[in-house]
Amino acid sequence: MQKEHFDITGMTCSACSSRVEKAVGKLPGIINHSVNLLKNSMVVEFDEKLLSINEIIQAVEKAGYGASLHHNQSLGKQSPTKIENKAEDIHTQMKKRLFISIIFMLPLFYISMGHMFSLPMPSLLLGTENALSFAFTQFLLLIPIVFVNFKYYSVGFKTLFQLSPNMNSLIALGSSAAIIYGIYAIYKISFALGHGDLSTAHHFSMDLYFESAGMILTLITLGKFLESRAKNKTSDAITKLMNLAPKTALRLENNQEQEISIDDVKLNDILIVKAGASIPTDGIIIEGHGVIDESSLTGEPIPCDKTIDQTVIGGTINKSGYFKMRVTKIGENTTLAQIINLVDDATSSKAPIAKIADKISAIFVPIVITLAIIATIIWLFKGESLEFALSIGICVLVISCPCALGLATPTAIMVGTGKGASLGILSKSAQALETLHNINTVVLDKTGTITQGKPQVTDIYTSKEVTLQQLLTVASSLEKLSEHPLGEAILQVADKHNISTLAVEKFKQIAGQGLSGIIDNSICLAGNQKLLIAHDIENEQLFSLGNKLAQQGKTPLYFTKDDTILGLIAIADTIKATSPQAIQELKNLGINIYMLTGDNQLTAKQIAKQINLEENNIISDVLPQDKEAKIRQLQNQEQKVAMVGDGINDAPALARADVGIAIGAGTDIAIDSADIILMKNNLLDVVTAIKLSKAVIKNIRENLFWAFIYNIIGIPIAMGLFYTAFGLKLNPMIGALAMSFSSVFVVTNALRLRFFQNNYQTSSINKDNSSTAINIQAIDLNTSKGDDNMGLLNNLFHKNSEKQTEKIISIEGIMCQHCVRHATEALEKIDGVSDVKVSLENKNAVIHVNQNVTDEQITNAIVEAGYEVTAIK
Repeated sequence: MQKEHFDITGMTCSACSSRVEKAVGKLPGIINHSVNLLKNSMVVEFDEKLLSINEIIQAVEKAGYGASLHHNQSLGKQSPTKIENKAEDIHTQMKKRLFISIIFMLPLFYISMGHMFSLPMPSLLLGTENALSFAFTQFLLLIPIVFVNFKYYSVGFKTLFQLSPNMNSLIALGSSAAIIYGIYAIYKISFALGHGDLSTAHHFSMDLYFESAGMILTLITLGKFLESRAKNKTSDAITKLMNLAPKTALRLENNQEQEISIDDVKLNDILIVKAGASIPTDGIIIEGHGVIDESSLTGEPIPCDKTIDQTVIGGTINKSGYFKMRVTKIGENTTLAQIINLVDDATSSKAPIAKIADKISAIFVPIVITLAIIATIIWLFKGESLEFALSIGICVLVISCPCALGLATPTAIMVGTGKGASLGILSKSAQALETLHNINTVVLDKTGTITQGKPQVTDIYTSKEVTLQQLLTVASSLEKLSEHPLGEAILQVADKHNISTLAVEKFKQIAGQGLSGIIDNSICLAGNQKLLIAHDIENEQLFSLGNKLAQQGKTPLYFTKDDTILGLIAIADTIKATSPQAIQELKNLGINIYMLTGDNQLTAKQIAKQINLEENNIISDVLPQDKEAKIRQLQNQEQKVAMVGDGINDAPALARADVGIAIGAGTDIAIDSADIILMKNNLLDVVTAIKLSKAVIKNIRENLFWAFIYNIIGIPIAMGLFYTAFGLKLNPMIGALAMSFSSVFVVTNALRLRFFQNNYQTSSINKDNSSTAINIQAIDLNTSKGDDNMGLLNNLFHKNSEKQTEKIISIEGIMCQHCVRHATEALEKIDGVSDVKVSLENKNAVIHVNQNVTDEQITNAIVEAGYEVTAIK
């Protein structure tokens, strides 16, 4: 199967796009195809063994339009160096046509109407004796207007003769009828003057339709100009994405900085990125660090710190810092290029709702032409003059507007998709965007979706005689040699407390139990309850404490030194800070929410409790291969299901769901199994995607309603159905004006989607949930008061209000998010300080401290970080 994009020329309305679709759809080997009127493009999937690109182009040309293979210069094999904006080119052409049309239309209108208002006129054009010069001057002024707008005639009559009339056909027929009648009138005037019949000459000089023809062409060109300007704005999102790519890069070669074109960048090149510069392409930092603004791609407003071995994305901006990076992706393989492709594909695809307009557009123009002929004949039979009947027919032709029908869906899809991209929400197709608004059930994978997807230390219990430093020293020394993810969590805490690891001898990993080794000539153990029992180390109180932590969904790890218990460290996969709010927002939308996890029921219940999810909506103990069956089971209950997962382990379930949503895709955005891709690791974006989908579909329905109602009301009035009863009759010029502005209205209405906003606040949410407090306690393992100690357990999700006091610190000198980060790090280094939240807006920090932390310690930490404490409450 082959997929190609084509540029289509000559399309002006939905009848055109329908004609092209029919012509291509008849070809053998066509699998799927979609024509986009707004972008003048076509996407075709076909069997290359049965069909060639040239045959597709020939089919389009036979239908009366132009076609060429689209060469996407914005992506190419390398990153973009030159952006072509076709919408801008079309807008410029329409501006030129409008300017010329107006220049000649104004004198034409003045001459034809001036005598009616007693305006000064050249004597050559006044009086019946000058009727011929009066008529011929108008004809001469009309010729340039017809010439610059000749496309309406060339395309309109060509498609008419091929029995596939479109909007151009209506314009060509209507204005041609007026022009032909005007030429006929010139001959009648000439004949009448030659025979001295002044009354006939006067009659025909007053019934010229040159000004109507000129005004029709000018007003329609005005509408097309306004429409092209609005269309140009609909592609802003893609254009902005394309323009993110820098044109040059600084390559390090032989220890020399060399500025090169982005097209010359190769894989594994070493590039230099300085403060304020755009990152040229995707890569990995090998030296230095930077504060990267990724808001243009992810929508995340807060810059993130990047250091050695971390990935950077091309098109993002290094706000501060200096680093060297090794290139890992170039050209069409970069994240930016893939995002542009996704947005482009989505805007090129057709939503199912568009089929309504397509079916009507296919028969719309022939019906209008038929109605115009019938109306003209009926008024002639009723005894009206030829001029009257002709004006009725012309008005029916020019007021009818298939353009609005054709633009109703693609404009809303393009603007909505572009808005989603700016928010870090990428839709692979218009169909996915439409389906999403009907979703009534959302299934959430637990790990990596609701939770962080990586273990974190939640509780540390030390034996009363053991210090925190002693416990972390042994724990980190052993875990440093382990490859287990739980060990990473312990090492992060040890690093935060500036713990130095010690040498370990005779290190051993014991399957299913833990680790052992000799540190300072002492046998040290780290592992689960089985490990301690195997070494004849038992403590009922400690094991009871561990079991209670396990019931909360945590993993307890025990540490000993020479048969002496040092303490216990509990680790869990913590929920994201945004998850509870996202669950509530989904509930507010009336959506059923299920949590799907491979964890046991007990652990799943603990997580569900933290996010306020009902137990009946927990689906636990599910193997990855069984997730798809659970989705199918919900669908069999007539539910429209969206599956939210990481896009890899959940691939079958994502593919089975009505809409698959990959959350936190980051740089790995090309996930085949998902329909919607969320760039940020934020569950609230699921809510945003659903709300955006609802807004887009509402906008499409509004557009279709106005497009239909306009024609339903306008055509009967143009036919003169209300003339006998109410004397209501439309002038062809008014009909042309109405036709033009119906399309402008539809496009302008779609542009309102650019102002779509969330109605919830996320700015204060810490995306890494790094401010979560770790419960640290010393416990007496040799007394009977163990139950009291266990009663003081403070799990990850609740602050220990009995043990800690909240303090508000007013800080002078905080100017940016970097200051916020530095102040946060300074406070978190103080033992006994937890839940640190520094506010740039309020210029303060809110922390929780135990009774051992003094104000002096807090002040010193802030001062050392480079700021001033003005008050502590």
